[in-house]
Amino acid sequence: MLSTLNEAQQIAAKHIDGPLLILAGAGSGKTKTITTRLAYLISIGIDPSSILTLTFTNKAATEMRNRAFALISDISSPPLLATFHKFGLLFLKLNIDKLGRKNNFVIIDTDDKKKILKTIDKEITTSILASEISKFKNSLMSIEDAKQSSPDQYYTRLADIYEKYQNYLEENNLVDFDDLLLLTYHILDKFPELAKQTSQRYQYIMVDEYQDTNELQYKLLQKLCTTHKNLCVVGDDDQSIYGWRGATIKNILNFENNFENTKVIKLENNYRSTNKILQHANLLIEHNRDRIGKKLIGTRSEGNPIRLYESSDENEETRKIADDIKTLISQGVNPSQIAILFRVNALSRALEEGFNKARINYKLIGGMKFYERAEIKDLIAYFRVITNKNDNFSFKRIINKPKRGIGNATIQKVELEAHKEKTSIFSLIELYTPEQLASIVGKKNARTLKVFMASINDLQDTLQEAKMRFIDMFEETFDFKQSFEKAIDGADRIANIDEFYGYVRDFFMQNIDLNLEDFLNEISLESAQDEIEGGSVSMMSIHASKGLEYEHLFVIGLEEGFFPIVGDGSDLEEERRLGYVAFTRAKDQLTLSFVHSRFYKGRRTQLVKSQFLTESGLVKGSLSISKSTAFKKDDMVKHKIFGTGRVISATKAGKEFKLKINFNGTKRDILSNFVEKI
Repeated sequence: MLSTLNEAQQIAAKHIDGPLLILAGAGSGKTKTITTRLAYLISIGIDPSSILTLTFTNKAATEMRNRAFALISDISSPPLLATFHKFGLLFLKLNIDKLGRKNNFVIIDTDDKKKILKTIDKEITTSILASEISKFKNSLMSIEDAKQSSPDQYYTRLADIYEKYQNYLEENNLVDFDDLLLLTYHILDKFPELAKQTSQRYQYIMVDEYQDTNELQYKLLQKLCTTHKNLCVVGDDDQSIYGWRGATIKNILNFENNFENTKVIKLENNYRSTNKILQHANLLIEHNRDRIGKKLIGTRSEGNPIRLYESSDENEETRKIADDIKTLISQGVNPSQIAILFRVNALSRALEEGFNKARINYKLIGGMKFYERAEIKDLIAYFRVITNKNDNFSFKRIINKPKRGIGNATIQKVELEAHKEKTSIFSLIELYTPEQLASIVGKKNARTLKVFMASINDLQDTLQEAKMRFIDMFEETFDFKQSFEKAIDGADRIANIDEFYGYVRDFFMQNIDLNLEDFLNEISLESAQDEIEGGSVSMMSIHASKGLEYEHLFVIGLEEGFFPIVGDGSDLEEERRLGYVAFTRAKDQLTLSFVHSRFYKGRRTQLVKSQFLTESGLVKGSLSISKSTAFKKDDMVKHKIFGTGRVISATKAGKEFKLKINFNGTKRDILSNFVEKI
């Protein structure tokens, strides 16, 4: 199994004990190396059940599992390959009782989270609240910490909302995605003996895409390494592009410092792109300071030069790309091997219009996701209540879907009564006689609630006795599809429902021993990229393209303000890493495009071409960020908060420099990794 690896890959695959950092450049055979290492460990007699491999997507976990198992013929007990969140789910199912909670908790998604937050605070935008609470959790900030560290009234209010939100989750036995990891960490931190046992169980830990980990994931890994340091992480600091959602590049940059005696192996041979593409990608990323340092080495042909398209506006840009794509398809190129990337999602508008006119079949990756559609979320809520009748949140979503005359006032009355009785809404309906219910909500509503309760109980029985009949029974009971027949978009919604029903049936057929609760947990862990398949030309953001590759790639919007995004708290180094990721998605032909004018903040605006075109050596330009890591007196530097300043003095401080900088008369001491030299 080692014979197909290059020298660096072999060294990585044969490493057994101690911390290992595999710095894997784009297209350098990262997955092949880590799956071979997994197979190698098993082949030399290490117990497969003592190996834990953590990924970020189900797709990655499945691919690694299939490739590793293909290398070894006999596995007594398979190793655990899972996403971080799936691992958290499995751990909490066994151990959440240590926090005084029951293990029949329900995982809520982002949309559920926003709905809960809207009931707590109607003034602050729910997406902002959801993001801030996620930041609190992923930085291990407790409610008490959030309250004490609030710098102003706004953050004090956020801390209060955080407390109410968390109380709601606990009262209803709900967990959000962040809780899957946060609660796991809290249990391991609170119970050292359990942390020791868990660490002893998983003697060898591997982490894929380590550059995308956040503070919480790093702390969790430390707990899992309580009794050993056999941690192998694979990643690329040059592809760390998720800082906006909490990932910290410092985890991979500081890995050697955080885990003593780390072995570092660089995978630099690129098997994906032509030399011309790699040459310009290397030139671009070398302008970044926050990186360990490596250089992609081509193993293919020199290839065609990168094409640069200059257009007057977005319509001309689209016409050029559409003409190219039609030519490629006429020459026999599979449309699934063609993609268009953009930094800003709004740029897809002109592309979509142009492609429709040109009759080019395309798919927009990152639109409305299947499980976020209202009718599908309603079905999931139904199934949650059927598997857990105490799920008040889901109960309230579906009690009047399809409409059965139960309004908000009725729901509030029943919920208030259930709160008094210290029970769930469903249990109250079961507990109370029709007369008792009628005294609260009236005879008609009481009868409706009792019928609904009986229907749910019947469906629970069906699941126990003949789960393959469950979907038919569900539809017969509630006429769910029929309720959409007269809707304007009814046909589309019914098609979505049929797709979902088919998926449930298929899940039951493929997993005889699993139940509806397992299905709900599985789809809660689905990610957008798991749905990506071939078939048509793809359009997507650069973020969505991570991990993918195409023979023919177009990157549009290479103008200042669009790519890189400037101002508004943007991080130029992360923008540059996005550029590097975009370039290295291309296998054979890369086309970069910029325009002179585009709609910007609602107005037609004249634009300047991206500095990345200069930095990558594709066009000549005067401004560039210095590649030198040294600083000296009188250097001009730029800080994202304090602006432009001049270095007064520079002293070496480990790998960095401690700088005294004059920012327009204000002198500050700043570490060099927080500024860029101009």
